[in-house]
Amino acid sequence: MTDTLLSVLVLAFVLWLFWRTLKRSEDPAKILFKELLSVALVVGEISLIHKLTGSLHEGGIAGNYGGAFVIASSVAAVGIVLSIIWTPQISACLISPLTNALDGGSEPPEPKPYYSIAIAKRKRSHPLEAIVVIREQLAKFPNDFEGVLLLAHIQAEDMNDLPGAEITLNNFCASSGAQPRQVAAAWTRLADWHLKIGVDVDSARAALEKIIARFPETELSLHAEQRIAHLGGAEKILLGQHDRQQMVLPEGVKNIGLLDSTEFLQPTEIEPGKLAAAHVKHLEAHPHDSEVREKLAMIYARDFKRLDLATLELNQLINESRHSSKQIANWLNLLANFQIELGADVATVRATLEQIVERFPNLSVAEIAQRRLAHVQSELNGKKETSSVKLGVYEQNIGLKYGMPRKGS
Repeated sequence: MTDTLLSVLVLAFVLWLFWRTLKRSEDPAKILFKELLSVALVVGEISLIHKLTGSLHEGGIAGNYGGAFVIASSVAAVGIVLSIIWTPQISACLISPLTNALDGGSEPPEPKPYYSIAIAKRKRSHPLEAIVVIREQLAKFPNDFEGVLLLAHIQAEDMNDLPGAEITLNNFCASSGAQPRQVAAAWTRLADWHLKIGVDVDSARAALEKIIARFPETELSLHAEQRIAHLGGAEKILLGQHDRQQMVLPEGVKNIGLLDSTEFLQPTEIEPGKLAAAHVKHLEAHPHDSEVREKLAMIYARDFKRLDLATLELNQLINESRHSSKQIANWLNLLANFQIELGADVATVRATLEQIVERFPNLSVAEIAQRRLAHVQSELNGKKETSSVKLGVYEQNIGLKYGMPRKGS
């Protein structure tokens, strides 16, 4: 019973080995022929050995020595033939760990879409043919963002079909396989095309508002809000490009090299108070515009020497959790700069820098802050005391004319 079970297991292993070799082969017909030939040789050799062994027991074949020699010779011959047949496969099996480390092995590559043909057709000014190729790839990989974006790009910029591009991107964004950052990138690109191609600020705003509605209180919505805050300036630029009017240039100054002074020719800078007021008005409508809020803080600190107002603005940026770690660390360093320039004490500056270490202990910004903490006193000693600037009532309250932003701003 044990011998029978062992024979069955050996036979099963041999059959599995043959099947695995056949399946992994690049030429199955050739491997099948080798396997059948090997089986025939082994079966024939076993039959021969069994026959000769019976003769040896009966005392035939030249006193048993001749039979033993025939058995040894036949086994050696079969072994040589099998080694010749299977040497390539055996060698490949032995060296495959090394070759697999170099060339990735014989495993088939992960299927992925290819758009090189479509890109080449687009470069040769054949956008329709490029679209056909892209759609063939998207039929196999419907959620591939690269292909969807390339298709929309050709529709919008090469075919001048902005509505078609919008449908393509909206269909992708509505699919279950679309990732949040891909959705935000798609609608942001759509907003860019509405501005660039359609000169339509309202449609661009609507595309960005989709991001805010889809991902509220996230970094993605924050970036969309900041883009919306600057659409007014983009609209003026676009309208100016399309409605250009003839400009009459004034006559230049004659004999400029003979003048005693040319200071009157320098462009007039905007008064800091008026610029700050403009920033305050902008922030009332767009409280999440970090770029304008940072500029307002700089005006308060460097033009008006008002550390309290600058701190108020920067703290609103620092306490907004949707900003990146790098941005928050930069604003904390900027606040420390203002504190040093405007004569704050060592404890105040250290408390600001220690926030970087406490909030981002595993980032490089924390290491930089640690080195700066060791030299805070020397930075303060290197700054000269600055004289305070007297402000009118309007200027003193300029940063307080709008209420504190809503939660999350």
